[in-house]
Amino acid sequence: MGVSRGARLSGLQKQVLSLYRGFLRAARSKPREERQKIESILSEEFRRNSKQVDRKNFLYIEFLLRRGKKQLDQLRDPATMGLSSQEVHLPKMNKPGH
Repeated sequence: MGVSRGARLSGLQKQVLSLYRGFLRAARSKPREERQKIESILSEEFRRNSKQVDRKNFLYIEFLLRRGKKQLDQLRDPATMGLSSQEVHLPKMNKPGH
């Protein structure tokens, strides 16, 4: 994930990376075919959000983290076999003074 040694990560960035690693660890406990699907969905979701979500939109990032943690808890359940991709569209908030 291309972070140089000198770069300092914010608290939110650390939480996002921790969540991503948690998903990868949970995926290891699933059958091979499902693990590949999970990893593909993860990669797609995290990349899409990294490009589409404004880095200063802390409320939305925190919402995504909470949602991700719930999904991770579900994935850790042995009865859960996989993930599904679900997009959430929130209205864009106007900047003050516009």
